[in-house]
Amino acid sequence: MGDYIVLIISCIFVNNILLAQFLGNCPFFGTSKKMETAVGMAMAVIFVLVMAGAITWMIYNYLLVPLELTYLRTIAFILVIASLVQFVEMFLKKSIPALYAGLGIFLPLITTNCAVFGACVINIDKEYSFLQALVASFSYAAGFGLALILFAGLRERILLARVPSPLQDTSIALVTAGIVSLSFYAFKGMV
Repeated sequence: MGDYIVLIISCIFVNNILLAQFLGNCPFFGTSKKMETAVGMAMAVIFVLVMAGAITWMIYNYLLVPLELTYLRTIAFILVIASLVQFVEMFLKKSIPALYAGLGIFLPLITTNCAVFGACVINIDKEYSFLQALVASFSYAAGFGLALILFAGLRERILLARVPSPLQDTSIALVTAGIVSLSFYAFKGMV
């Protein structure tokens, strides 16, 4: 049980997929202007990443390794992720059209979100068991969501502040992302 707690803390805080490994920056900057879209993106990434982590682990260990087709890992993983994203997109379009419209182009971009693909590859490269891969996938997604929601909250606060004109919009977002990333770097010595 203690190993899983260390794995959870490590994936969420120490090796945060977004702020420590710098994977998934496109949706990080694109959907963090409003809290609603940030929460929606976080939930979508949690679903896709947990499902993708489980399915890709099974495909790799029960199909690609026995058939000695491990070189097809990238293609197989991308196909799984793309299928899951299509499912999420259809679900949101039918159930929550406002969130679907708010996420816009960034919802299909989960397919190419390197945070989702990267977490699946990390699970395989670290030779996690199925349960470890599932816990790591959820924890990476939770860390992604935490960073995204914190950043969205800061960006909403920045809109109320007087920012010098050279630093407005993308510039202040990059500076803020750097500061948030540094705050997560403080966890580096924990695990």
